[in-house]
Parts: sequence; structure tokens; C-alpha cells
Amino acid sequence: MTHSMEILSRGAAEMGLELTARQMDQFGTYHAELANWNQRVNLTAITGHREVQVKHFLDSLTVLLAYPAGMPSTARLVDVGAGAGFPSLPLKLLYPDLRVSLVESTGKKTQFLEHLIGVLGLSGVEVWKGRAEELAHRPELREGFDLVLSRGVARTPVLLEYTLPYSRLGGRAVFLKHGGIDGELAASARALEVLGGRLGGVHPVRAAGLEDNRVVVVVEKVRPTP
Repeated sequence: MTHSMEILSRGAAEMGLELTARQMDQFGTYHAELANWNQRVNLTAITGHREVQVKHFLDSLTVLLAYPAGMPSTARLVDVGAGAGFPSLPLKLLYPDLRVSLVESTGKKTQFLEHLIGVLGLSGVEVWKGRAEELAHRPELREGFDLVLSRGVARTPVLLEYTLPYSRLGGRAVFLKHGGIDGELAASARALEVLGGRLGGVHPVRAAGLEDNRVVVVVEKVRPTP
């Protein structure tokens, strides 16, 4: 028996999303596994029932602000510095046909991700253990993704170096950040130029419980990364 995901359900409804009973159950299982593993492996500082629903699950769904007309349900996406699977796996639960690659350098976290994928019965998800900047040179990953995600990994200029090599031409990188990042964005101009990106927009998050100045930064891939 999993915990109620009522807070998640309400928050998703505010975003115009309706979760099925199966999805609610999968999110409940995700939370239970996260809390259980976190007793042995340092996955996250946030494990409380309400906090996980808001600051992990709902926060992950704010990626959809990058797609005002709706996210392509069969997109190929990579999560750079995937940690415990945020933001990519909540999106996968919402859109089961997404093809997801999880890039994570910490072995215990990749073990959790592989365990979770099995428990949730997910297909079309693969885990890559290694450093993002090294894996980006692999031909099966290089410039192969419609969407590159990252949450809380580094400052924007560094994130661009980690993420844009994975994005296909015409794809996009999406970063979940806290506001007050004008300086970061200004400092990113050179990296954008060199790496083939263009700032596509900064979307403020207005979801209940996430009123702490969160923003979704969208970068469009307009030229190949050298």
C-alpha cells in the first residue's frame, strides 16, 4: 500500500495535467523506494511525504513549461546528473513513451536508478554511469537527444558545457534553477556562442509550494557543438 499522492495530484491538476490511478500508484512506489534507499545511500535531503511530492515530483513536472504547446510524447531525452531520477523519471511516468537516458557518475545512485526502473516496470530507460563530459563523446549519445535536462548540477555556463553536446540540432536543453540568475545568464553568452546554443526563454514557476523564485531556463541548439 502506497501513500496518498493527493498533493501531487492537485498540483498536477493546476498545471493542466491529470494523473491516472496507475501513475499515482507509481509515484507512491517511487517515494517509498526513495525513502527506503535513502536510509542507506545519500540520495536526497528531501524524503518527507509532502516535500517529495512538491519539491521532487511537481518540481520535475515544471519542465513542461518549456513546451507551451505540449511535450512531444515520444521525445528522446537525457538527464545529466540524474541523481535519484529528477526531473526525468517523473516525466517518464507521465509520458510512458519517452525514451530516457540517465547520466550519473555515482555508482550507488546508478544502482538505485536501475532498481527503481525495475520496480516501476519501466521500458525505454537506460542508465549510463560516468562523467557527463566524458560520456558526451560517445557516438550513441553525442547530439542525439531532443531534450537535455539538468537540475541543480552547476552554474549555467558550466551546465551548457555539460549538456549542449548531447542535444541534437533543433533540440533544447532545459535547466531547473532558482531565480536571480541574470548574472549567470549574462556570464553564459560566450559559452552559448561557442557551444552552438541560444537562450530560448526563462519561465517563472507558479506552482503551489514552489513559490521560492524557481525558473525553467530553455536553451535552443542552433549550431553543432564543435
